[in-house]
Amino acid sequence: MDYIIKGYKPEKLFHYFEEISAIPRGSGNEKGISDYLVKFAEERNLEVYQDEALNVIIREPGSHGREDHPAVMLQGHMDMVCEKLSGVEHDFENEGIHLEVKDGILRAKGTTLGADNGAAVALMLAVLDDDSLAHPPLECVFTTEEEVGLNGAKTLDKSMIRARTMINLDSEEEGIATVSCAGGLRIDCTRQVRREQAEGTLVTITIEGLLGGHSGSDIDKERQNANQLMARLVYQLMEQTDGKLVSFLGGNKDNAIPRECQASLIYENGNEDGNHKGRGAAEAEKLARHMADTLAEEITPFEPGFTCRVDVEKDAAASAVPATDGEAFIRMIYLAPNGIQRRNVKDNFVVTSTNLGVARADEEELRIVFSPRSSVASLQEEMKERLGLLADTFGFGTSYRGEYPGWTYREESKIRQIFQDSYREMTGEELKIEAIHAGLECGLFCDAIPGMDAIAVGPSIYDCHTPDEHLHLDSFERFYQLLADVLGRL
Repeated sequence: MDYIIKGYKPEKLFHYFEEISAIPRGSGNEKGISDYLVKFAEERNLEVYQDEALNVIIREPGSHGREDHPAVMLQGHMDMVCEKLSGVEHDFENEGIHLEVKDGILRAKGTTLGADNGAAVALMLAVLDDDSLAHPPLECVFTTEEEVGLNGAKTLDKSMIRARTMINLDSEEEGIATVSCAGGLRIDCTRQVRREQAEGTLVTITIEGLLGGHSGSDIDKERQNANQLMARLVYQLMEQTDGKLVSFLGGNKDNAIPRECQASLIYENGNEDGNHKGRGAAEAEKLARHMADTLAEEITPFEPGFTCRVDVEKDAAASAVPATDGEAFIRMIYLAPNGIQRRNVKDNFVVTSTNLGVARADEEELRIVFSPRSSVASLQEEMKERLGLLADTFGFGTSYRGEYPGWTYREESKIRQIFQDSYREMTGEELKIEAIHAGLECGLFCDAIPGMDAIAVGPSIYDCHTPDEHLHLDSFERFYQLLADVLGRL
């Protein structure tokens, strides 16, 4: 393989990241990367286990003199969020990620990078393949479908885990260790429709250029939700003109703040005449452009890339959503809770949030997908009830999936203290300890394995779940040295 990352140590760490980046590994498409991990272990005569969900556990004995030390579990997920810029051609099912390096920063060309959590996979492979490291017995646990509900970690047989110390490698900022996280789930709201044929003028609105981001770790940044911006605009069109909804497509992942949305309405021929004068396509175009300017004025100070385009196509034919169904869909999106719902008044920490990640008007179904999170179980239940009531009010059915628990802070933690000591000695600075609003697999392992002492750490990765995702290579290099030092201390 012709590697493009050069000048960083150990070379194998960066080589492994490039190798796994060449393997398609979106959630639900992990067989290739899972088999790659099994082959890696078999070529080195390491004990390996692969289950039906394609989770992989690789065990390596302790280094010389440390064979009888307590085992340590390193853990991360092999899947990635597959997002791309509008207009970029990329087949995530069959095509690897195209990498580029500039000024010490690694990015992908127009897509998500997959450093969340490919960084963990590369770190574990580099540790397993580094004969110079001093370390206790290792259990490297690679899980699947983390990005769609921590599904692999849920199904993994926890009795396979011998370690009682866990280092999760899915944290995303150097110098910060995570010691607690929120629980979450996915809520699908659906309503069946029987479309109607219509002819006339098609008005299409396209929102693009929003920052987006991770629906957990970026929710406190108050980034705009493309689905709700579009619903606000389309609601005004429905109230003031006689258009029928034809399409609505916003967001690809429930756990990513939607950056783009496109919707269209059709105005049947004759709407400009008689009693309908002033409520047809011409008025809709005028109103949509006015609303686009209003939104731009409101949000471009903190969403500088925002654009809203209005296109008009005459003599069009389309399959329209009946007015009653379309109004229910748009009103539900417009009124839905989104973003931060409750903060801790003491330290301003986000306790409960929800993300309206996906909204689609499919041929036979209207669909809205939420991703609520909370570090308090009772508030998570309350959010489920609110969203269920909202759906019922607008005639939508509700189903739940991918629920996972939060991870409770542990007052006494040996692994936390070791990381703090190591980081202080290596950098002269204090390791920051924090709880996060995103979901981590630590909660599942700590719930299932009594006495598990866990911490989540990692190198600096920014703008996860967006095509702007990037990894600081010097941070990746430093973090490996920190991890190696901690393993030596263990």
